[in-house]
Amino acid sequence: MTARFKTASLSQYALAYSRTTEYDHLVSLELGGANSVSNLWVEPNKAGAPATYNPKDTVESTLHRAVCSHRVTLVAAQRAIAANWTTALRTLHL
Repeated sequence: MTARFKTASLSQYALAYSRTTEYDHLVSLELGGANSVSNLWVEPNKAGAPATYNPKDTVESTLHRAVCSHRVTLVAAQRAIAANWTTALRTLHL
């Protein structure tokens, strides 16, 4: 089933399949994101990455630590990463 969703998502984003393209959660599971199709997207990885690694992973981990240390609320972290993961840390002053 995941392969079918990944293929559909790739075409919606006009992306070609790559072995390092990850089907990832927009709001990560560690931030309470749902494990549903509506929370999944095709995430291209860092150019030249030998495996499925991308800069969003670091953002997710930083937000997780900030929530656990009560520097930001869970809701604020979820909203920031869902709105634009590339600006989430800056938005939350992290």
